[in-house]
Amino acid sequence: MIRIPNFNMHSKSISSLSPLNSPPKSKPTKTIPNHTLSCKPTDPFSSPSKNSNVEIRVCTNRTCRRQGSLQILETVLGISPAHVSVTSCGCLGRCGNGPNLVVLSPAAMISHCGTAARAAELMVEVCGGGGDDFDLGKRSLDALAFRKRGEVEFEKQNYSEAESLFSQAIEAKPIGGIHITYKGRSAVRLASGNLSGALEDVREALVYAPLYAEAYICQGDIFIAMDRLEDAEESYAIALNCDPSLRRSKAFKARLQMLQEKMTSVAMP
Repeated sequence: MIRIPNFNMHSKSISSLSPLNSPPKSKPTKTIPNHTLSCKPTDPFSSPSKNSNVEIRVCTNRTCRRQGSLQILETVLGISPAHVSVTSCGCLGRCGNGPNLVVLSPAAMISHCGTAARAAELMVEVCGGGGDDFDLGKRSLDALAFRKRGEVEFEKQNYSEAESLFSQAIEAKPIGGIHITYKGRSAVRLASGNLSGALEDVREALVYAPLYAEAYICQGDIFIAMDRLEDAEESYAIALNCDPSLRRSKAFKARLQMLQEKMTSVAMP
């Protein structure tokens, strides 16, 4: 039985899969103070709950891009926990000479975040890493590197090496991105025929990120491989509920079409 978030879902056929009404994303209303912060941890970064919403915006205007802001954005995206929303944005003031990143909420401007190491330190500050966990930022960057290498090996169909790299990323115990890593290893295990291991991993991903649409898609793929077609249908429906934009995805439509054909074939006498 798959794990289902507390959604009101009544669809039981592929033809009725449609985006369900979900709560709109809350927008930060707190005014950004007109000052910058030093790189030291300060009160605005006092250990938020893992259930509290945090938003990080990174300036990707031309000047900041030349100074490496796209790499900073990629790093922050790669190591952020599921409850942290990371997006690009326009100039935050004095582009190239001022803050290139803002944290909401609480609102706090960062004077400049110019390296992956600083981005990792920032994430630890924002998400409240343990005081004794002095190398958490470094481990998070190591985990991201392992995961990226695992994704490359997966694309090359080097499944054994890919699984090993994803496992090393998990064992690094990073501050975030662990749900992406579990989903990645799940996809590798599915491709290599380890269905039980794949299902175990994708369920672990959903423990860390219950609204992670890609994990539900992966879970649906696993259920199809197991011939658990109704469970696959339900997983795809939840994925669509989590991310209604999937309705425009050709890959997702292809999955639904394949599932419909399989269900029709099974129903035929």
